[in-house]
Amino acid sequence: MPLTQSRFLHRIDVGPDRVLLVHALSHLRLVVDADTARLLDHFAAPRAWPDGLAGLAGELGQPPGIVAACVAALGERGVLVDQGAEAELAHWSAELAATHGRDPGELLERHRRQARAGGEAYWAAGAAASPADLGAGGRRIDAILFGDCDLQMESEFLSREAARRGLDLRVAATFPDDVRFAAEHAHDVIFVGALRARHLMTIDPASVGGAAPHGAYIAEANELLTALRRASAAPILIDNLPEPTVQPLGMADRGLHAHRNRFRLANVSLSDLAERFADVHVIDVAAALAQVGAARMLDDAQVGFTHFGSPGWMLQRPPSELAATHGVFPDLAPLAELVGGDPYGREKIMAKAHADALATALGLDRKKCVVVDLDGVLWPGVLAETGAPFAWTPEISGPFSYVGLYFGIHEALLCLKRRGVLLACVSKNDEATVRELWKWPEHYPRERLLTPDDFVAWRIDWTGKVENIRSIADELGLALESFVFIDDHPVERDRVRRRLPEVEVWGEDLFSLRRRLLEDPRLQTPRLTGESARRTDLVKAQLARRRESAETLSERDYLASLDLVSRIEPVAPGEPLERIAEIFQRTTQFNTTGRRFAAGELDALARDPRAGLFQLHVRDRFGDHGLVGAAAVLDGEIVGFAVSCRVLGMGVEHAFLQGVLEALRPVCAGVCGRIVESARNIPARNLYRDNGFVHADDGLWRFSFDAAAAA
Repeated sequence: MPLTQSRFLHRIDVGPDRVLLVHALSHLRLVVDADTARLLDHFAAPRAWPDGLAGLAGELGQPPGIVAACVAALGERGVLVDQGAEAELAHWSAELAATHGRDPGELLERHRRQARAGGEAYWAAGAAASPADLGAGGRRIDAILFGDCDLQMESEFLSREAARRGLDLRVAATFPDDVRFAAEHAHDVIFVGALRARHLMTIDPASVGGAAPHGAYIAEANELLTALRRASAAPILIDNLPEPTVQPLGMADRGLHAHRNRFRLANVSLSDLAERFADVHVIDVAAALAQVGAARMLDDAQVGFTHFGSPGWMLQRPPSELAATHGVFPDLAPLAELVGGDPYGREKIMAKAHADALATALGLDRKKCVVVDLDGVLWPGVLAETGAPFAWTPEISGPFSYVGLYFGIHEALLCLKRRGVLLACVSKNDEATVRELWKWPEHYPRERLLTPDDFVAWRIDWTGKVENIRSIADELGLALESFVFIDDHPVERDRVRRRLPEVEVWGEDLFSLRRRLLEDPRLQTPRLTGESARRTDLVKAQLARRRESAETLSERDYLASLDLVSRIEPVAPGEPLERIAEIFQRTTQFNTTGRRFAAGELDALARDPRAGLFQLHVRDRFGDHGLVGAAAVLDGEIVGFAVSCRVLGMGVEHAFLQGVLEALRPVCAGVCGRIVESARNIPARNLYRDNGFVHADDGLWRFSFDAAAAA
């Protein structure tokens, strides 16, 4: 395949190791480094590709895979094309002439909006992209940023932060009043920055009839979220407001509507407003900036009470703007010292906060089980030697002294349990001894401390921890990449890292462990459901069923003894959808397509007369499993079918599919379903075959009601 530079590409040297690429038609602006520019030089004339890959990789000092991925990324952006100059020109002529009299300029503008990348030109900021940056690959996610300078200047840093996490995040930014952009530009998620009505919050309430100072801000947020929800079903992540670092009236700024309190009230009201919309989540900007020192991140001590930009932005202004101050300005050295010499500190901090929220909202790399060592993590020393987890009494110290470090770890793990994360433990110890000594006297804060009942699996023996973690994964039916392992011993951590590289390993620093457990986005869920809070009990019941099944000779007799009751019904418009979205996101084994649905998409399916959304509830004599299955149907195709692994092996997946078919029988002559194979969904691959579907195409199966009736 011949490749060459687009005839519409312009290259401009803009500094040491920085080359600006501008595409005349798409308005792409991409700053690349000298190595990427050298790669482009290779395609100054048409070159057969991938011929010459090895030589080009050697010239750049990069692995061939990185170079190939970089070339693919440049091709996807229109920088490299597989057409000659005349052929490319003819292609665009045909595209713009096809309107038969309509304005071709409007078509070109539409193309530019669809292909937009990065922020507005005025706020472009970022480092030059190397071949490794462009060739990093990973799961592609398209994001739209609705905001002003606070959010738009972050766009390149957000892409970089996502790449560090193995994601190919493509960002397109526009203004908050450009809502139609959401309908014109393909996207998976929407970010919304601080809204312009914040500038009205310094107005004296008495001058506006006593109205709440933050009322206009919440009204603008409500209007924007309503409009975006009409235009898009994607998750929306909206920033709250930073808390001011200075007050106009100092200590005299008092009462409910004091300057800082106005912004605090706006944030509380925004959090409440988000609850009225499906799949809208608030990002706590105030907390993110406060953690690193808001005075270094906010400019309300320099330029105005409500701008809330970065002090470092003053270091980035072009010399032409000095005309406004007669060319006279103070030495910028003190300001540079305030921001630690990094004018982009604010962007990096917020890029991390936004990437964390993205990971949680989309369920990226979610961890489902935390496995902890006992001695040295949950208590000091070796329990068999100390005789008790702690020797604490109120006479020695308060619960927030040295002993508080361990209490805090216990409390954090209990919070994960409430989120639906499973807890397990591995320890080289005698199990009987541990069970005998793991007790809390009456004076201990028991509500903050773990007990053996909080764990779904135990491996307290003298077997190696690698083998025990594998055993727990097999018992729970979870992939190793969904595990976090915590151990205070460096040798044990190293052994697990080397032999189980899929497992995330922590434990180097117990002082940071509590924060890490509570804040890692992979251990969070955007909303808690009843099933999440009860997951430990549900999994324990599942394991009890398996143990009883293993002791039963006849599988049929065992299933009959469970007294299974399945309830299959359509999801009505307006019903809560968080659990159904969670099933599609978390289920990997019995999931026919692996497609993940945002709550907004599910709501649209439930309301669409051409579609259908179904739910499966199961209970047996061990207890109520709750909502364990979901199916999404659009235009006669089952586009998503997922059943929780908790109920696999009971046959409920077949009953669920038959129930869905029965509901569809009056409205369509036939149904089709697709199997999209993944490394984990082997149990789902024969679902359609085993229920009367006929294989029609690669992965596609069809079901005819007439044929089924005849059979």
